[in-house]
Amino acid sequence: MTKLLLLGGTTEASHLAVHLAAHWAGAGRQAVFSYAGRTARPAAQPLPCRVGGFGGVAGLVDYLRREGVSHVIDATHPFAAQMSGNAVAGCAAAGVALCALERPAWRAQPGDSWRHVADIAGAVDALPEAGARVFLAIGKQQLAEFAAKPANRYLLRLVDPPEGPLVLPDATVVIARGPFTAAADAALMRAHGITHVVAKNAGGTGAEAKLTAARTLGVPVVMIDRPQIPARRVLGTIEAVMRWLDHEA
Repeated sequence: MTKLLLLGGTTEASHLAVHLAAHWAGAGRQAVFSYAGRTARPAAQPLPCRVGGFGGVAGLVDYLRREGVSHVIDATHPFAAQMSGNAVAGCAAAGVALCALERPAWRAQPGDSWRHVADIAGAVDALPEAGARVFLAIGKQQLAEFAAKPANRYLLRLVDPPEGPLVLPDATVVIARGPFTAAADAALMRAHGITHVVAKNAGGTGAEAKLTAARTLGVPVVMIDRPQIPARRVLGTIEAVMRWLDHEA
């Protein structure tokens, strides 16, 4: 029996799940889709799902062995560095084949005004001390660090409503799920008088619209570069992943 664990949470993971269900699972092959559990209403999948963490590397190794997993595909967000690092270590310890489905990073285009920073702290430092109207397109996990510059105004776009009071004293929340369009993002940024965009270099097309809108409006972007992840096999398309599976399995 070949059993695949798909670490998901991205659009690419959902598309891969459709391919696996239609063209791979069955006839001695099983696949399980794993969500981290950070989204209250995750998209439905055509594969059996599990939700939640594994308990670090040791917990992941235990899961892989207990469930008889033979292959892992890491299709998590490019900034899910801890999970990706755990996957590298856990698969090595358990003797499980691993590959990553990773979308290419965004690259600045003519007309862009990007300032590259290494992390969230660098993004906070890159913003003015006061008076900026900042579109924080970074999710909900690291908003608190921007409270270090409370004299700016912040626009937050989140998938789920905040569970408690906002950590930022002057913030507006928009609840929306991508993909987004450049025209809609430009209208959103005009409506809120945005002067700066802060974004993680996630790549892909689903969230790229804000960068196109920023280019059109002449708004500078503080771009947080991707974190370093231990060496692993990285594939850029679903077709390449399916070929890898056919060869490995």
